[in-house]
Amino acid sequence: MNNYSNDNTVRRYKAHVSVVGTTQLHLRNPYIIAWWSAAFPGFGHLLLSKYLRGYTLFLWEILVNNMSHLNHAIMYSFTGNIKMAIEIIEPRWLLLYLPVYIFGIWDSYRTSVDMNKVYILAEREDATFNSYVLGGVEINYLDKRSPIMAILWSFLTPGLGQLYIHRVITAIFVMAFTIIFVYFSNFLIAIHLLFLGEIGQATETLNPQWFLFLPSHIGFAVYDAYVNTVENNKLYESEQRNFLKKNYQQFRLKITASQEVK
Repeated sequence: MNNYSNDNTVRRYKAHVSVVGTTQLHLRNPYIIAWWSAAFPGFGHLLLSKYLRGYTLFLWEILVNNMSHLNHAIMYSFTGNIKMAIEIIEPRWLLLYLPVYIFGIWDSYRTSVDMNKVYILAEREDATFNSYVLGGVEINYLDKRSPIMAILWSFLTPGLGQLYIHRVITAIFVMAFTIIFVYFSNFLIAIHLLFLGEIGQATETLNPQWFLFLPSHIGFAVYDAYVNTVENNKLYESEQRNFLKKNYQQFRLKITASQEVK
């Protein structure tokens, strides 16, 4: 593979390979992106590779959700204890939460629509992009990987699927907060008690405020790893196809033309 640097000599690139990951444009369903932002603010932006915006909204969700006791209130609502849900909620933080929550959904939808347009233009321009990087701390290159393996590793430990496809920054972020959510929710202690048959004690041990972060977190890790593995494979095939056309197809045409002249 050729090693080009994206130096803004063309108008639009559809991908960039760096030591910490591969960032690429591809078509996305704006409704799915908006849904992930609704499930957990920041996830929609992370799927769009809008990392700074995504991490900001992610941290905001954790802070304001905990301060407003929103997950606790959701748990009480699901169990039919509406009175307790009303009593535990902190309205000052909840009202602060709502505008940013709605913004995250709206902005991720709007951005995905715009980025789909940019992808179509970049695909038509079909500019050469770097596909291999060798640095002092890491090596990254385009390669085909198994989406099933990405899903499997993400289920076992969220973040490992991202490491498998070399999305290093996202992997570190996801794994770090997996540890935080699991630790503060007492999830593993509850699992241990379940294996011992202590179902009631396991339920009492579980902290719902932190535990309710986990389903969305694990779901995002699995979905992000799967989608990016599939798209990275498409990008690899596209780069290889262009490389072969440029370096071998034209050469073959020249040989055929010279033979016809003779």
